[in-house]
Amino acid sequence: MTRVHDMGGRFGDGPIDPTDTSYPPRAEPWQTRALALTLAGGATGLWNIDMSRRARESVAPKDYARFSYYEKWLAGLADLLVETGAVSRDELAGLTPPEPGEGASRALQADAVPGVLARGAPATRDSARAPRYAVGDPVLLRRPAANLLVDGGHTRLPAYAAGARGRVVRCHGTHVFPDASAHGLGERPEPLYAVAVAAGELWAAPEHPGDEVVLDLWESYMEPA
Repeated sequence: MTRVHDMGGRFGDGPIDPTDTSYPPRAEPWQTRALALTLAGGATGLWNIDMSRRARESVAPKDYARFSYYEKWLAGLADLLVETGAVSRDELAGLTPPEPGEGASRALQADAVPGVLARGAPATRDSARAPRYAVGDPVLLRRPAANLLVDGGHTRLPAYAAGARGRVVRCHGTHVFPDASAHGLGERPEPLYAVAVAAGELWAAPEHPGDEVVLDLWESYMEPA
């Protein structure tokens, strides 16, 4: 079943304003603090970026629908802190005094933030495995758009693209495979491609059927068309 976060191509969620450049908003101090806490928590090494995405997607649907952008971030962070044993549920609830947990000594300090953000955390990996596809190759995207390693798990294949035909427009090299990485199953790197899919492949009555959506997709998400 499609998770609540996978909203692409779904009807009934209202129009998108392409002129709105204020997203995500950080107009209030708590929102900036939420971003800072997320960065500091990630620096402990207790989880990776795919795990953090999986945590936000796993927020209860009723909460996901009503939470703002940074409320989702805080909810995912709280779940990861408990899941990894860095913080207990009683500590989060204020029922017991907080104690330094695993990874506390590695928490990101304010003066280190610029350097850490400048370096980033590249997901590219060296591999002797040659990409299966080349630029121009036609491909068929997997249906259903599901994690084949973990039932109901995280995946970067959007549901609206499942079963569509496209063509490879670029190979990005080999990258960490999020379907595995998000669940602590190792990096399992795969070739990553940019795949162009015509609007007519994705939606029943697009205004411009020849327009294309370009998706970054891992090799196991597709097969030869």
